[in-house]
Order: sequence, then C-alpha cells, then structure tokens
Amino acid sequence: MNLSRRAFATGSLTLGAAVMAGLPAFAQSTLTAADRETVGRVSSWFQGVRAARGNFVETGPGGRRAEGRYFIQRPGKMRFEYSNPEGLLVVADGNNLMRYDPRLEVFRQAPLSATPLSVFLGRDVRIEEGVRIDRVTRMDSGAFAVVARDARRPNEGQVILAFAGSPVRLMEWTVIDPQGQRTRTQLSSFEAVNSLPNNLFTLRDPTRRRPGRN
Repeated sequence: MNLSRRAFATGSLTLGAAVMAGLPAFAQSTLTAADRETVGRVSSWFQGVRAARGNFVETGPGGRRAEGRYFIQRPGKMRFEYSNPEGLLVVADGNNLMRYDPRLEVFRQAPLSATPLSVFLGRDVRIEEGVRIDRVTRMDSGAFAVVARDARRPNEGQVILAFAGSPVRLMEWTVIDPQGQRTRTQLSSFEAVNSLPNNLFTLRDPTRRRPGRN
C-alpha cells in the first residue's frame, strides 16, 4: 500500500455501515436532484468548519482497534495523535502528509495534493468537483451517507462519509482500499473552534540523525 492510500486510511477523515462496498457505482450524472442537494449539504458543512478538534476511534481490517485525538484546520492542516498505539502520528502541514511510527522508527511523507485528503482540507470545499460520487443513501432518521472516490484515481478505493442530519455533522468515515479492506474512523467527540496552534501541524523527521551524532 502506498503512502497516500495508507495515510488516508489511517486518519485522514468513516462512514456508513449501512452502505456496503459491493453496491453498484453510479456515475455522477445519474444522481437525482435529492442526491445533489445532499451532496451540497456535505460541501456546505465542510466549508463551514474552519477548525475542529476531538477524539476518534479507528477500527481496521480484522477488528484492529486504535484511538486518539484529532485536530483539523483548513486549508490543508490536520493532526491525528494515536494513544493506542502510543506515539503514532499522522500530520498534514498544508503541503505534505506525514506519518511517523515510533515503534518501527519509520517516517514517511507524500505531497498532500497527491492524496484524497486534499479535497476535504481545501480552502474551498466542493465535494462534487473533487470526487466522483458513487452513491447517496438517506435514512429515516435524517442521517445520510455519501460514497465517493478520488476522481483522479478512481481505482484506488472509496470513502464512505456518514453524517447526522439535524444538525448536519460528520459522524464517521470508512475507507475501502482496492482490495476491499475497510478502515472505519468514528468521531467520538467533535468541537468546532476558531483556530488551533500552528505547532500542532509541524512534524520533523525524527529518524534523521542530528549533526555531530554517529
């Protein structure tokens, strides 16, 4: 799995147990007027959230579970701090997406623009322009889910975004990789804020040897 796919699966934005991976895909042009209105609500929600923080629980393939705190600030910045496994970090600084695993002493980096996260962390979020919408599902409770994929790389998997309906709020997302493996991220708390400290979105490569060290 390449960095962009792995990093996106581990945090970057989980959703929709009600929408299964095997459902047929719909071309964006076949969306109904109601579907398009729902997609517009998604774009408006992302556009209205400049910064946020909270806690998350992540469930990977095979039931592997992790949790921690997240910080998001548009445009282009996010931080996922894992408390289990302890020390794992995923950080976007506005230009690059970085991942550091202290257990393995591995640091990886890729351009943020090369990942699907760039669509959701952009200055102007227009979901209908940045991704291909495969399906929109609405539930009687008012909750809804949108199944989407990166329009530039449609074969690299899907993301299912699940929202509460009143008021609209992102509840979780599920990333489905090309092999059908699912990683679900539930936002157990969410607090919109005006801004966050810039140092949250800085991550230097801890594996680089410092000058003067052997």
